[in-house]
Amino acid sequence: MLMLGLALGGPGVAAPATAPGLEWQAWSEQAFARARAERRLVLLYLEAVWCHWCHVMDASTWRDPELVRYLRRHYLTLRVDHDARPDLANRYRAWGWPATIIYDAEGRELVKRAGYIPASDFLALARAVVADPRPESAPPVRSAPGSEQLPGPLRRRLVERYDLAYDSDKGGLKLAQKFLDRDSVEYAMRRAAVGDEVAARRARQTLDAALALLDPAWGGFYQYSTGGDWRQPHYEKIMRVQTGYLRIYALAWLQWRDIRYLEAARRTRDYLRDFLTSPEGAFYTSQDADLVPGRKSDAYFALGDAERRRQGLPRVDTARYAQENGWAIEALATLYRADRNPADLAAALRAARWVIAHRSLPQGGFRHGDRDSGGPFLGDSLAMGSAFLALYHVTAEREWLTRAAQAGRFIAAHFRHAAGGFNGSAVAGGPLAPAPALEENIRATRFFNLLAHYTGAADFFEQARHGMRHLSRPDVVEAAFEESGILLADDELGREPLQVTVVGDKQDAEAQALFAAALALPGSYQRVEWWDRAEGPLPNADVAYPKLPRAAAFLCSERRCSAPMFQAERLAERVLHTVPEPD
Repeated sequence: MLMLGLALGGPGVAAPATAPGLEWQAWSEQAFARARAERRLVLLYLEAVWCHWCHVMDASTWRDPELVRYLRRHYLTLRVDHDARPDLANRYRAWGWPATIIYDAEGRELVKRAGYIPASDFLALARAVVADPRPESAPPVRSAPGSEQLPGPLRRRLVERYDLAYDSDKGGLKLAQKFLDRDSVEYAMRRAAVGDEVAARRARQTLDAALALLDPAWGGFYQYSTGGDWRQPHYEKIMRVQTGYLRIYALAWLQWRDIRYLEAARRTRDYLRDFLTSPEGAFYTSQDADLVPGRKSDAYFALGDAERRRQGLPRVDTARYAQENGWAIEALATLYRADRNPADLAAALRAARWVIAHRSLPQGGFRHGDRDSGGPFLGDSLAMGSAFLALYHVTAEREWLTRAAQAGRFIAAHFRHAAGGFNGSAVAGGPLAPAPALEENIRATRFFNLLAHYTGAADFFEQARHGMRHLSRPDVVEAAFEESGILLADDELGREPLQVTVVGDKQDAEAQALFAAALALPGSYQRVEWWDRAEGPLPNADVAYPKLPRAAAFLCSERRCSAPMFQAERLAERVLHTVPEPD
């Protein structure tokens, strides 16, 4: 964990310990007078002593020798702790933290930048302002850079194919079978959250159209519809579909607050509870489309609940697999974020305990069923690892993060493919050698990346990059149906998640309210934690949060952090989709 010192060079000046080559000055009229005399520009670095991205600037940007030499020659550098100078903090609140402002020697603002800036980018900026010291009319819009592995041409190709695959007439993908493709809708939601109105229309059109597949009597979603529209369903209900829809509609409610989306998620939850839950709390696998095997059941599914039950129930596959239970646990945890129903969290925890008791393997992995034939399989440990991360998100109980890390290390030890990605099984299935599957590798890459942010473990970042090596292979990209999933993984590897940390006693009512507000924030790519100092340091203690007399929440995203927030409603107000505006 990086720490910043307090003022040494005057009120509000942070200690220059991390950049001995820079001569940091206090904010004063004398500093500008000196800049005029020496014909230099003025650079103000406005930081917060608790700010994660300020620490990153200290560890990287301000240590770069070439940048330091250039700034010493052309700039007078001022460094100010925003808490010590509320006048500057209030003036540049929308640009922090950290905030960088460049002035001419008369105090005229030339450039303002928000958040962390890498050394190479900062040097290019500093040179550009020296070459043309006119005020900038507006800052450039920065888009997420994507991961290092996926080259720009391949990324553009995936986006092009994603756009071409969309059915603008009926919603969903241009396929004869209509279903809600989870990754394509989530990717559209991600783009909508940063102002893409076309993506917002696509996501909502598909979410609205897919409601036609919701069973009006029992809840839950039919697998798909034939005929190129949403009105000719096939009636089977499989766990992959239920959990994918439950999660995406819960996320859609958090993003748009459309009650139809929350009701769809609730009714899917009800179906899981009423039809696919074992007496022990584990989840079954599927329910048949036919009441009588081989006989079409359109008339049956047109009936209401009582009429159906008089004729009997389609068969339920009562196998209890770790993978399907992991999907259900993650989906219920997401619904708990949206609905705050304790019964949903209790159901997720009960299933997790059952899987731990009945499907665990040594070293943190999981087998598929009672007896594996050909296992262990990647999907079981991956689904449970993701489920544990989701439980940590909504409970802040460290057991779940520990279990997620154990599952991650099991995957790395048993499924890593030498050329990139992860094999679907640990052993050969008959004559077939283990090989990576695309959908699993999308999930694995996203899982390892988020796990790395929660734990700070460098090996998990490497596993995420290893997964992306497979996803970015040109032959994989060209053959992919799941282009939106690759784009989601690429987006997440290229930037930090929205980081929300509540600092306070877990028995404190204000801290509890702040954590509840944090869970209700929109978005799927998040790192939400609750730091009770009595539990010791956070697992990834990358931010030095200050000691305050009351509970507070801190928000970091897009290379900047907010000031502490003390009211739950302020936390919600300060988040515009996934990018925080500092308090």
